[in-house]
Amino acid sequence: MSRTSEPALPELPALSELEARAVRHRPAFGENAHVLCDNLVRIYKSEGVEVVALQGLDLLIDAGELVAIVGASGSGKSTLLNVLSGLDVPTAGVARVAGVDLLSMTARDRLRYRREVVGFVWQQTSRNLLPYLTARENAELPMRLAGGRRRGRADELLELMGVGYCAGRRPGEMSGGEQQRVAIAVALANSPKVVLADEPTGELDSETAEEVFAALRRANRELGVTAVIVTHDALVSGQVDRTVGIRDGRTSSETLHRASSDGRIVAEEYAVLDRVGRLQLPRDFMNELNMERRVRLALERDHIGVWPEGAEDE
Repeated sequence: MSRTSEPALPELPALSELEARAVRHRPAFGENAHVLCDNLVRIYKSEGVEVVALQGLDLLIDAGELVAIVGASGSGKSTLLNVLSGLDVPTAGVARVAGVDLLSMTARDRLRYRREVVGFVWQQTSRNLLPYLTARENAELPMRLAGGRRRGRADELLELMGVGYCAGRRPGEMSGGEQQRVAIAVALANSPKVVLADEPTGELDSETAEEVFAALRRANRELGVTAVIVTHDALVSGQVDRTVGIRDGRTSSETLHRASSDGRIVAEEYAVLDRVGRLQLPRDFMNELNMERRVRLALERDHIGVWPEGAEDE
């Protein structure tokens, strides 16, 4: 009488296969983001010297957000804005805006991108408007260049920006704040997905700057356009949904704004942890504790402890 053989156990998948499966089912980094920068690098060469303006920067912005980019001079924020506007080409990494891959575009693609996908507002008012055209004609010009013009749209945008009364005026007949609000209307003319503004209030007094920020907020709220603003303005934190700090070519911090139970706007600042685990500690924290070169880490139950080199355990 023959013995019945025991059924063979199923072969377990290798560890590498399990890891591959986990990666396949994990959402891709920033797959739903409206603006995505993943390990973005931009290197300039000047007189034989390489300058690394962006050093593996990561950034995610959702559709409809109003975000400010802040940082010291030379931190890389203007380079980032030039990349997102299609004016500059990244050296490496990933940059995508409204589904458009900024690294693979041809010269013709870039022209179409700047006409249809993004609108731009410069700090210098003279760069935003043609001096011999009225506000209405300036706002109509992008539509004409794109091959179409919706009747009355220019006037609608000027009214939305609070400068409808300037429709028949040339730039020389307007104040700096009025010119910048007309410039926002021009940037919105072709219904872009994203509006980028480079220090739009840099040449304005605080009261006029508030009017310009209010115009940007109206564009964001009423038209649903994503707005990204590079600024030095100390008052910007109360004007936007999120403030992203850049230091040494990488995102270093984020300040989020939320409404408290009593209706006040509360700002919460966070350090940014990038995809490979890099973290920039605030410089004033480092100076206060004399942190240089090395720190000691300890994994606690619900946090990570960071101590200067040589510090004793408490």
